[in-house]
Amino acid sequence: MSVKHPIIAITGSSGAGTSTVMQSFHHVFRREKINAQIVEGDSFHRYDRLEMRARMKEEEAKGNRHFSHFGPEANLLEDLQNLFISYGKNGSGKTRKYLHDEGEAAPWKQSPGTFTPWQDIPQGTELMFYEGLHGAWAGEGIDVGAHVDLCVGVVPIINLEWIQKLHRDQKLRGYSQEAVTDTILRRMPDYIGHICPQFARTHVNFQRVPIVDTSNPFVARDIPSADESMVVIRFANPKGIDFQYLLTMLHDSILTRPNTLVVPGGKMGLAMQMIFTPMVLRLMDMKRRA
Repeated sequence: MSVKHPIIAITGSSGAGTSTVMQSFHHVFRREKINAQIVEGDSFHRYDRLEMRARMKEEEAKGNRHFSHFGPEANLLEDLQNLFISYGKNGSGKTRKYLHDEGEAAPWKQSPGTFTPWQDIPQGTELMFYEGLHGAWAGEGIDVGAHVDLCVGVVPIINLEWIQKLHRDQKLRGYSQEAVTDTILRRMPDYIGHICPQFARTHVNFQRVPIVDTSNPFVARDIPSADESMVVIRFANPKGIDFQYLLTMLHDSILTRPNTLVVPGGKMGLAMQMIFTPMVLRLMDMKRRA
């Protein structure tokens, strides 16, 4: 952790709703005129798209059917930790981008599924903002989360996560249901062993819970909408959180435990901005006083 060079990390699996959190933070950064260095978790994958496919086949031939991006072997987690350490010390470090599609790859004149070259972080950024799978990961002599000043977990209940993945991969990527199901099964051990433990190390967790039937995600025709959901917000340390203010501003919200607020799904973005704005401003105030 660093007062002069704070780091915010969003951790959660694909389709968990991290994009909503990112938008909320971007609104805060723009409104408060904060120059943030954005770091994408995908840029710390160990293999590009073709290499990952080849490595998965190699592991499967060895009898390992659970090799996935969720696990440490497929990621440069020591490099991610070193980036956080370097940025915390003096605001420096090296990053790159993972080019997901043709649109992202075209300006670099590279193929989709590849990485851009490593580049130095520009001087003068005020904080680092990471979004990915491993913002609070710890293990094997590495502790990424120990260097994060504000860590936010984003996770839907598991059936909702599966519904979102099934719809996205089938409709947008053209995968069969069997292929998506195979991916879910392959990732499950790493999800349990490497993703879930991080949510016990975060400062705030957001969990979207549908209030419609999701008992069989493999036959669900639609993804439950925000208005068909509630969001459970858990604070690791509720000290300093003005719950009365949040309950007043976020109508139909309730406290279910002394550290747990439940809000309507449609108010998730507003709740995030109301919660994160004072947290970010506190980090910036400490930075300026240092």
